[in-house]
Amino acid sequence: MGRHVLVWDAPNVDMTLANIIDGKPTAKVRPDLAVLGEWLVDHAGEDDDVEACVFINVAPHVAGPLRGWVLWLLEQGFRVFAKPKHGDSDVDDDMIDHLWDRHDAGDLEAVYVGSNDAKAFLEPLTELAGLGVSCNVLGFSEYAGQLSVTDDLRFVDLEAISGLFGEPLPRITLDTLPEDGRWFEPTGVLGRR
Repeated sequence: MGRHVLVWDAPNVDMTLANIIDGKPTAKVRPDLAVLGEWLVDHAGEDDDVEACVFINVAPHVAGPLRGWVLWLLEQGFRVFAKPKHGDSDVDDDMIDHLWDRHDAGDLEAVYVGSNDAKAFLEPLTELAGLGVSCNVLGFSEYAGQLSVTDDLRFVDLEAISGLFGEPLPRITLDTLPEDGRWFEPTGVLGRR
């Protein structure tokens, strides 16, 4: 029996979604974390302990609207770590500290990191993998950099998790083209700069 731990970098995933859709993400395009919770439980053994944690940075102007989402996450079985947003503060170090705390408890079998931030997570995940922990990264291949190609890490593209998104995202991925090619439609007007 081992522990499986998910740490979800909500600010990073939201920022990456904003880049993909070229706008502010809404509930319609955000991943359904209830589906992610089911996926996580399905990937653990029957006797494994599964813990799913969402990490958020809370700016004062969104504290009210975020409350409902946090309550929903708690009802779905997620733990939530919320930290006030000040300047360029982030939750990456808090996520990494949590993973090391779980490792130090002695029963960490697998980690799942929902983030595209290779700068923050490549080194600690590679270190954990070297200690025998199964390390999985959940992100978008075109934004995850080294996290998506490092041998010691298993990369899962978020859109590959069935049902996580209500509709396909408008991604421009050239590494998974169909054999007969694919058209990409313009997003701007021809002849205008």
